[in-house]
Amino acid sequence: MPSKKRKHIIAVTGGVLSSLGKGILTSSLATLLEAQNNVVTAMKLDPYINVDAGTMNPKEHGEVYVTDDGFETDQDLGNYERFTSNLLTTRHHSVTNGQIWQEVIRKEREGYYQGKCVEYSALTEEIIKRIKNVQEISNADYTLVELGGTVGENLHRWFLDALRLMQYDGESISFIHMGLVPTPSKVGEQKTKPLQESIHLLRGTGINPDFVVGRSEQMLDEERIKKIARNCSIPVENIISAYDEDNIYKIPLNLEEQELDIKLLQTFGERYKRTKRLKPWRKLVDLISTIPEENSLNIGMIGKYQNTGDFTLSDTYISVIQSLKIAAWHQGYNVKITWVNAEDFEKSNAKLRQLKDLDGIVVPGGFGSRGIEGKIKAISYARRNQIPFLGLCYGLQLAVIEYARNVLGLKSANTTEVDDNTPHPVIHMLPEQAEKLANGDFGGSMRLGAYRAELTQDTIVQKLYNETIISERHRHRLEVNHEYVDQLKNKGLVVSGINPERNLVEFIELPQDKHPYFVATQAHPEFKSRFLHPAPLFTGLIKAAINIRH
Repeated sequence: MPSKKRKHIIAVTGGVLSSLGKGILTSSLATLLEAQNNVVTAMKLDPYINVDAGTMNPKEHGEVYVTDDGFETDQDLGNYERFTSNLLTTRHHSVTNGQIWQEVIRKEREGYYQGKCVEYSALTEEIIKRIKNVQEISNADYTLVELGGTVGENLHRWFLDALRLMQYDGESISFIHMGLVPTPSKVGEQKTKPLQESIHLLRGTGINPDFVVGRSEQMLDEERIKKIARNCSIPVENIISAYDEDNIYKIPLNLEEQELDIKLLQTFGERYKRTKRLKPWRKLVDLISTIPEENSLNIGMIGKYQNTGDFTLSDTYISVIQSLKIAAWHQGYNVKITWVNAEDFEKSNAKLRQLKDLDGIVVPGGFGSRGIEGKIKAISYARRNQIPFLGLCYGLQLAVIEYARNVLGLKSANTTEVDDNTPHPVIHMLPEQAEKLANGDFGGSMRLGAYRAELTQDTIVQKLYNETIISERHRHRLEVNHEYVDQLKNKGLVVSGINPERNLVEFIELPQDKHPYFVATQAHPEFKSRFLHPAPLFTGLIKAAINIRH
């Protein structure tokens, strides 16, 4: 039933520097508001000129997150979904400068502005239209709007002006500003000047924040809170502390402890209702903090984005990492991720022995030829040595190549992405994808978004999902070549799920009497994992690893 409440907007801005955690703050607010039985949605305004994140290097921008409707977007949308039970993002929830300029110029070329001089206001009008559209299609009581980057950047101006105009025009909107409160090592005390200056910059755009969130290593002390309040004319009770945590899922509880949810509702004239909806969240957070040290699984991530440090790796595979952690926590275990450079195995087979100490192996999605032979060797090692294995997207394709080469005896089997002239193209380009690439159509042109799969009864995959028809999200151009499916099946590979519309292979596995857990999917199940609802295939991997451990 449609909500009859007044619709509210919460805008989250940032200052001093980027990557402070505005996305986690926005996600945590969504958690708290959803716990109040509200319909909540969240969207991201990104200042970059790209139309979407699909063509951006993961090392540059982090993971490309895919929505159900097939939009390639910012990883923050993944956090919005993971932190909630019902929030579902779409292509409309990601707005970039590139989209805004592209649309305004398209309209101008088509005569939409009826010969008028197109000015700055056209940009703000387009942004306002998109925010209101998300409110409407989501039927949300609360729409959280995160503005990427930092206040003061040139590319921010029309986004901030759009939000200011919405408030001026009578929209119910509250502003939360997050800024850094550093503790320089040689000084030893929290310094508030950077945050104060960013608030003054924000006010220069005509926006007064209702709440200020100080991002710091330790909780803000009373003296610093009073200083921020006095120098920025913000009520003391509206200064919130966002300090470092070992587990990001504690942050909604930290904000609740500071009564940010109550204060936010009061700002809108709404009543706070005590519910029990945060109880499962709090219970799992408490469980995580009591997991004994010996309950730790070592999962190897076989990849190629390895040359810029662990921080970038974490961003590149954030949904996979979170899915592994969440699945393990629900089983009373922690996960240690071991980054394994696939290219090392191409130089030396002896290095494969480092895999023997792993409790499980994941080959995540990817593209291109670099590291492919090393990944295939790692998959072969996992298959031969009974190490639980999960292949995602490219991971399924490489598992099929490994099986074709080493079990079917097709030594030259390959993917046409790497070798156009392979005599055994067990992985090949979907016909429509080849046409798109020939026309230079790269952006947003893959097989993207949610597709159905029909699961084979009593397979590992079917038992994990406990359904026979399921839906997962995709991002790929190539598929298993159907001409080789019968050969693969005759040699023991189980095709445990197909897309019923096109008969495409979606899931493969080995029987459990042959291997404890050898499962791969053409999909990206990590995009549907949530803190309170782990993704089934990750749960299967973790359970198999635990069983072998014991």
